[in-house]
Amino acid sequence: MSTTLEPLESLAPTLSVRQVLMLERVLAGEPEVVAGASQLDRAVRWVHVAEAADVGVMLSGGEMVLTTGVLLAGDDDKQAEYIRSLHRAEAAAVVLGLGRAFPAPPDVMRRAAERCGLPMVVLHRPFPFAELTEEVQARLIRRKFAAVSMSEAVRTALTGLITAGAPLQRMLDEIAHHSGCPVVVTNLAHRVLATAGERSAVDDVLRDWERIARQAGGSEGDGWIRAELGGRGERWGQIMLCGYRGDTATGRLLADRAAEALVLHRMLGGTSAHTWEEQSAQSLLTDLVSGVVPARQLLPRARAAGLPVNRRTFVPLVVRDGDPAELDRVLRLLGLPGIVAELADGATAVLLSLARDQDATVLTANFAARLSGTAVAAADPRTAWDDVPAGMREARHVADAVASGVLDLPAVVRLKDVHLRGLIRLLRDDPHVQSFAERELDGLLCGAGADLLAVLRTYLATGRNKSRTAQLHHVSRPALYRRLEAIQGRLGVDLDDFEQAASVHIALLAHDAQQG
Repeated sequence: MSTTLEPLESLAPTLSVRQVLMLERVLAGEPEVVAGASQLDRAVRWVHVAEAADVGVMLSGGEMVLTTGVLLAGDDDKQAEYIRSLHRAEAAAVVLGLGRAFPAPPDVMRRAAERCGLPMVVLHRPFPFAELTEEVQARLIRRKFAAVSMSEAVRTALTGLITAGAPLQRMLDEIAHHSGCPVVVTNLAHRVLATAGERSAVDDVLRDWERIARQAGGSEGDGWIRAELGGRGERWGQIMLCGYRGDTATGRLLADRAAEALVLHRMLGGTSAHTWEEQSAQSLLTDLVSGVVPARQLLPRARAAGLPVNRRTFVPLVVRDGDPAELDRVLRLLGLPGIVAELADGATAVLLSLARDQDATVLTANFAARLSGTAVAAADPRTAWDDVPAGMREARHVADAVASGVLDLPAVVRLKDVHLRGLIRLLRDDPHVQSFAERELDGLLCGAGADLLAVLRTYLATGRNKSRTAQLHHVSRPALYRRLEAIQGRLGVDLDDFEQAASVHIALLAHDAQQG
C-alpha cells in the first residue's frame, strides 16, 4: 500500500515581509519600503502593535511591528532607540502609519533602519491596524496548521511504505515526488549512495557533484536543503533536496521527515549505510553490464559514487561465487580504487580504476592471488570510459565459460584462455546452434541416455583418454568400452573419427552452455 500526495511547493508556516506587503488590505494603505529593501524575504512569525520606545523587551523575534509613532514624534533619540530596540529583538520589519504623528517618513528612523538592515515600511493611507493584524495572523495560523498536516501526511505516507517492506529506492521516489526535485543520499564522505527524481535533473546534479559536495557543509541556499541521517549518537550520512523550489522552511520540514523515515527504514530492515553503498554499486555495475544505459550517462553516477574516472585505466573483472564483502576487503587491503557488486547468477563484478602509470596486469594478478585459488575472469584494460560496458560484458562472458568446466586455468582468466568453449558460450542463444546441439545429441537427451551423456562429457574433456575416463567414473576399462559403444550406437557416430568427435564435442558444449 502506498499513499501519495501532491508535490509541495510553497506551503510554509510563515509569511515573508514581501508577502505581507502584497496582501490586498496592505496594498490599500499604499505601502512604501523606505529602508531595508534587501531584507524583504525575512519571515514574519507574528504581527504586533507597539508604540513604546523600548518595544524590544516585549518581542521574541520574527514580529512585524505596527506603529503610528505618536509617542515618538519630536524626539529623535526615542525614534532612533525605537529602531535599535526592534533590531536587537530581531523583529522582521516595522510598519509606520503616516498621518497622526508623521506626515512623511522620519529621516531619523529611516536612517537607523537602513543601518540596522531592518525593513521599514510606511503606509501613506491610514487604516485600522486591527484589520491587518487579523488578516496576517489568520493566515499564519492556517499555514501553521497546514504545515503540521503536511508533515504528518508525509510521515504517514513514508511509514506506510516501510510497513509494506518497500525498498530504499521506492522510499526515495516518494520523497522526490513530494519535493519535486532531485533527492540524493550520501555517506559522511559525501559519496552518493542513492538518488531519486527526474533522471535528467539527477544527472545534472551528479555532474556537478564534486562542487556540491565541497559546499555541503555550508549554509543552505538556492534550494539545497539537507538533513542528517543517524541515531543513538552516531551520524552516518545525509539526505539532500537539490534545488527545492518551495519555501525553505517547508523544504527543511520535508527533509527532516524524510530523514526520520530513512533511519527507521534502515533500523527495521536490518540494513546499514554500507549496505546502501553495495546497492548503489550494484545498480551502477548492472547498468554497465547490461548496456541499456549509455556509458556516458553513467559517468556522473560513477564519479559521484567515489570512483576515479579522469585519466584512468579501467579493468573489468567478474568472479564466480565470490563474496562481495571479501572482494571489497581485498581491494581496500591492496589500496586499489574500485567498486564491487553482486550480479545475477552468483557472479560478482569488480571494476578497478587504476592510474595510467600503474601496471594493470600485475595489480590484477595480485588481486587474484588474494582470493584463495578462486579464478578471476578479466577483460583487457580500457582507457576510455565508453569502452567499459563492453569490457564488463567480456569479463562476464569469460566467467560464464569458466563456470561451464574449463580445466587447468590460470588465476586470472582472459578471453584467450577459454578457446572454443568461450565461443560456444557467446553463440549459445543462437537458434541454429540450439538446433544443432539437439540434433547431434538427440539419442542421449532422454531416458537412460543421461548417464551416458556424463560419460561422453568426461571422455571428450579428457581428450578421449579412456583410462582417465574409466578412473573418473570408477568403472573398469571393459565397462567403459561397453558404454562408449552404446553412446556411438545411440548417436550414430564413430568417436574415433576426429571430425565426428569434434562435432559431438561442440554440440555437447552448446548443450551445457544452454543448460547453464
